[in-house]
Amino acid sequence: MFDLNRFIEDCRAAVAEDPTHKAVREVVARAVSTPTEVLKAVGEPKRGEAQTLYRSNEVTILNIVWAPWMTILPHNHHMWAVIGIYTGREDNIFWRRVPDAPDGRVEAAGAKAIAERDAIPLGRDIIHSVTNPIPRLTGAIHVYGGDFFDTSYRSQWEPDTLREVPYDMTRTVRIFEEANAWLSRS
Repeated sequence: MFDLNRFIEDCRAAVAEDPTHKAVREVVARAVSTPTEVLKAVGEPKRGEAQTLYRSNEVTILNIVWAPWMTILPHNHHMWAVIGIYTGREDNIFWRRVPDAPDGRVEAAGAKAIAERDAIPLGRDIIHSVTNPIPRLTGAIHVYGGDFFDTSYRSQWEPDTLREVPYDMTRTVRIFEEANAWLSRS
């Protein structure tokens, strides 16, 4: 049985034991191995959102729900992350910086689809974009090795030019709002 308070404590203990993603990945993998239990604890997704479950300087735990066909721009975190899917699917495109590009441009370097019961780590230097490629909501537990909301040192990349710009949380919030507006009309 998945207990949200126990999960948060297990993540905090895992980070205290090992500040890398390794111990946390095991906690997340164990949790999403019983997706119906996670759904009972966090509730059935109804709209795209990022719900904060726990936040500190050492670890942030989010329940992220992606609306159908929603895409988040390429971005970085400058901290490790572990993503565990409890319903639906999330496609990640991984990007790398173009050598010697003065504007910080990136190019695609790989991709990974993650589905229900998957738990994958992302290294601290990963640049990725996220898409929900299916016609229903996708729910995922995201655990970050630090304060996810400290965006002062993070970047995102423009969709047209793939040029690096400072991370804009209001733009991300707007993407969720637009996806939810579309969802409410369909």
